[in-house]
Amino acid sequence: MPAAAAPYKPDIIPLQHLHYAQARGSLRATLKQEITDFCVDENLGFAFTGAGEHLCLRLKKTNLSTLAVAERIATLTGTPMADIGYAGIKDRRAECTQWFSLPLAELAEGRIGAIEDEQLTILETQRNSRKIRIGSHRGNRFRIRLRQCVGAQSEFDRRLAAIKEIGVPNYFGAQRFGRQMTNITQLLELIATAGAQTRPKGQRYKRGMLYSAGRAYLFNQLLSTRLRSGNWNQYVAGDVLNLGGTGRYFLLKGDEDWDQTLQRRLGSFDIHISGPLAGITAPKDKYVSSGEAADIEDAVLKQFPTLVNGLCHFGLQAARRTLRFVPGELAWCWLEIGELELRFSLGRGSYATSLLRELCDTD
Repeated sequence: MPAAAAPYKPDIIPLQHLHYAQARGSLRATLKQEITDFCVDENLGFAFTGAGEHLCLRLKKTNLSTLAVAERIATLTGTPMADIGYAGIKDRRAECTQWFSLPLAELAEGRIGAIEDEQLTILETQRNSRKIRIGSHRGNRFRIRLRQCVGAQSEFDRRLAAIKEIGVPNYFGAQRFGRQMTNITQLLELIATAGAQTRPKGQRYKRGMLYSAGRAYLFNQLLSTRLRSGNWNQYVAGDVLNLGGTGRYFLLKGDEDWDQTLQRRLGSFDIHISGPLAGITAPKDKYVSSGEAADIEDAVLKQFPTLVNGLCHFGLQAARRTLRFVPGELAWCWLEIGELELRFSLGRGSYATSLLRELCDTD
């Protein structure tokens, strides 16, 4: 990537300025007033082999970030951070259960208990033949308490019912971008100083976090554009479609038209519209948008040439992500005046904070 004398820096648009599926209302509530107001239970979704070089730990962490736990495990055992496995980044200010893995001989297992303290507890251990990989879990279950709710209870109920009916814009949550969007500013600085280097030096997991933030930021801009146009959950000619609950995508064939059957499948969340995760499009990639859908995507990405070119320069491969999600088993109850408890499950990659964003503003 050629060096630029004065790298272009776009105005970084915070998440709260992006469009909503429902008009942004006046409802407000306090989130995470107490640590136990936000509880996450990881659903790994696969069985361990029961033997192997990797020790897997199901941990309960309280007010600790996923990376802080990984660093604690690495420091205690002398394991490189790159060898510590986990399926996803969980909220810091929360009570979470989550699986981690590390290569550790069985004879050394007795040492691992030293990671425990009042913020971290080992709930279960298993052996496995391989490392837990990012994105390998099925999803997460949530229990969230909103306090000091401001607005009519009936309006909270109405908006939650609408979420069940139409789903939620699948925005990447604010935690992906760091405080005050610093992950994006750091990525722009990394791109500006990369020069002729194919891979910049530094911690691999830190670079990966910045790359992911860049792709997430671009995806959010595209999703906001389609929300503004009213077609975030409607088929546009050339869209790449996702089969709900899977990582499988498909396109309409050349002689195939959008029909009532497909519309019903879209309305019942059996299929979803997808958007791009920016990067290099492989020549063999079959799932590339065309026509009107491609024009929409290209128009958004062209507004951020530094980010797009930088991600390609660092070797990121293009991928897809659904534009919406529907929470599983969404239920809610009013515990007392002004306190609302939500329970629901989400597939991997979807954010509880994106659901809450559609419901109310949170302190």
